[in-house]
Amino acid sequence: MARGFRLIFATSLLLALLGLCRGSTIGVCYGRNADDLPTPDKVAQLVQLHKIKYLRIYDSNIQVLKAFANTGVQLMIGISNSDLLPFSQFQSNADTWLRNSILPYYPATKITHITVGAEVTESRNNASSMVVPAMKNVLTALRKAGLHKKIKVSSTHSLGILSRSFPPSAGAFNSSHAFFLKPMLEFLAENQSPFMVDIYPYYAYRDSPNNVSLDYALFESSSEVIDPNTGLLYTNMFDAQIDALYFALMALNFRTIKIMVTETGWPSKGSPKETAATPDNAQTYNTNLIRHVINDTGTPAKPGEDLDVYIFSLFNENRKPGLESERNWGLFYPDQTSVYNLDMTGKGAVSMTTETNVTSSNGTWCIASSTASEMDLQNALDWACGPGNVDCSAIQPSQPCFEPDNVVSHASFAFNSYYQQNGATDIACSFGGSGIKVNKNPSYDNCLYMTTGYVYILSQISYLIF
Repeated sequence: MARGFRLIFATSLLLALLGLCRGSTIGVCYGRNADDLPTPDKVAQLVQLHKIKYLRIYDSNIQVLKAFANTGVQLMIGISNSDLLPFSQFQSNADTWLRNSILPYYPATKITHITVGAEVTESRNNASSMVVPAMKNVLTALRKAGLHKKIKVSSTHSLGILSRSFPPSAGAFNSSHAFFLKPMLEFLAENQSPFMVDIYPYYAYRDSPNNVSLDYALFESSSEVIDPNTGLLYTNMFDAQIDALYFALMALNFRTIKIMVTETGWPSKGSPKETAATPDNAQTYNTNLIRHVINDTGTPAKPGEDLDVYIFSLFNENRKPGLESERNWGLFYPDQTSVYNLDMTGKGAVSMTTETNVTSSNGTWCIASSTASEMDLQNALDWACGPGNVDCSAIQPSQPCFEPDNVVSHASFAFNSYYQQNGATDIACSFGGSGIKVNKNPSYDNCLYMTTGYVYILSQISYLIF
């Protein structure tokens, strides 16, 4: 009897420890505020191709939920601020939404979190008072369906919810939000749901470059910032902002609530005054972020603490208002080509400098023009892979450049190969107006675009062999 009890206890302890040792995760936000994005089924293929296992969407779009069925990708879905009123007023609205929008697709589509409202304190029509009632109604609907322990309910916040974030140990919530924060935090603690926050060191640097160094914002700092109250040393702004939230929670005696970063990232392009918005900086920030998170480094105040982080965003979104940077946070262009190289596992080579060291002699590549028709691109692709004598094996199924499987991507690879093989001249990139020269290496993942230097090396090898 005692032996059986010990076995049960040991098994339970092992399972508990396995849960505790789950490790930190990296996900990506799939925003859709654009009119030129690929269909959800194509996006699902892209996400799986790049080994993205966690995805945040901002609604419960049926086509998206269907597209990610049986993919193994875990989804965070959202209820928008505009829907908070009906969700907060009547339980039946939450019940109906769950029954019609979620249950038909679950568990084939792995939904793990529901965000109820997004950065409500930042919206013009502050809907803060509706958030907690809406969260409670959604949780009740999940409980009725037996899913309240499988799907966590929370709401996202901007860092503006803090009145003070430096030094981190002095982190404090804005007292003007106390009326809804206290019941929310009680809800999160009671249901073991995370405190969700959107963190952007980019904005801290952009808005105060005299006080925040670029290296500190990019995880590249060789110096340390000391918290005078705790003596803790900070080498990056991300950790400092996370710890400010931990200290703010602890000040209100909420010590068990975990933090989840539901948005962070760096733009690859901006307006003339946004000089830090570059592909190099975006790649550096996200690469260092991924490595920092995947290594389970934790923060100075919470060393080794798990932290789930979502990078914003999957695509550049051309309908977002505001400065140029707002439309350029994507890891991918709408044609599914990479804005810059990024290894989502945190294990591979990262440096864009390494990639761009292998350049063509004149620093240019040839890709398909975004203004060319699909028919023109297909005709030019057929010509390049036929009479043009381009080796197009790399864009065949199961080969490195087959995905994304579309004519723009395949034509770009073939156009560039022809261009480099034929002296990288203007006429070698014409393709009847379907080609365009660029000075940014279009290589991505294991798909390497040919360069003039590479062609020369191959010719020398061929000469030596034969």
